[in-house]
Amino acid sequence: MCSYQLSVVIPTYRRVVLLRRLLEALQNQIFPAQNFEVIVVSDGPDELTAALVAKMTRGVNGLKFRFHSLPEKLGPAAARNAGWRMSAGKLIVFTDDDCIPEPGWLEAYHRIYSTQDQKAPVCFTGKVHVPVRSIPTDYEKNVANLETAEFITANCACNKLALNLVNGFDEEFPIAWREDSDLQFKFLSSGVSIMHNSDAIICHPVREASWGISIADQQKSMFNALLFKKHPELYKQRISASPVWNYYLIIFLSMVSIFALFLGEVSVFVISLLGWATLIGSFTLRRLSGTDRSFSHRLEMMATSVIIPYLSVYWTLRGSWKYKVFFL
Repeated sequence: MCSYQLSVVIPTYRRVVLLRRLLEALQNQIFPAQNFEVIVVSDGPDELTAALVAKMTRGVNGLKFRFHSLPEKLGPAAARNAGWRMSAGKLIVFTDDDCIPEPGWLEAYHRIYSTQDQKAPVCFTGKVHVPVRSIPTDYEKNVANLETAEFITANCACNKLALNLVNGFDEEFPIAWREDSDLQFKFLSSGVSIMHNSDAIICHPVREASWGISIADQQKSMFNALLFKKHPELYKQRISASPVWNYYLIIFLSMVSIFALFLGEVSVFVISLLGWATLIGSFTLRRLSGTDRSFSHRLEMMATSVIIPYLSVYWTLRGSWKYKVFFL
């Protein structure tokens, strides 16, 4: 096996348009092409992606593209594990297929890595830029939070010593949610410092989202329970110190309203319903603040704000049950 300074690992699955844009950006890196390899791992059989990687390989001199496909869909954590374990680079650099690295991205990681003790486990995280409109949608605003995230796999780098020390990514996280926080917490618990490299810059454009995307996103709450079970103290320190009590209060007040109406307790019904409406209204206004003023977006925020507390709590409690941990 050839030896490289860097190995770039990219999990993907049937997103060839996005992947092509990323691979073209990797062709334009100022870091010498002969000194790094690119490993594309498909999360399941994917003939179109395999064909794209083969085509890119034929069109570039010096830059090594490799393709690997998981036998079935297991999630990005499993894809990343397969990628770094087959890599030949001294430093493993991770990104995602919807990102666009700046030309100096790999050079920045190589430069900082060369100043470290390479016989010790090391990890770096770079800078993420999320371009959004001056008045974004709620979804765009949420994606823009990636710019201030402590550690995300869209832009990080670790040597194999660090990855072997913590056994890589936990494949029990089946979607792109909290698997990066889990890796971060395992590094912190193992004494591996995570150094920030502001020169390693990637752009993370906001993909077009369907109306009501926040409803589907609530399923991610299930995996917060798994992260909490594995790292309770770090979860409270870095993610959330307490549950979203307003969600539980909204559900409680709606149940009181229903029972009061059934029992004919009009005053209780009115008071509890007003309390419920006040909390829902406050939640809706927070989401609308500073965001797109179009009628469609406002309607989306009003409709989804009524549903989100119930779905969020449902998926949270389902995760608590699934992973056998008391988590609200």
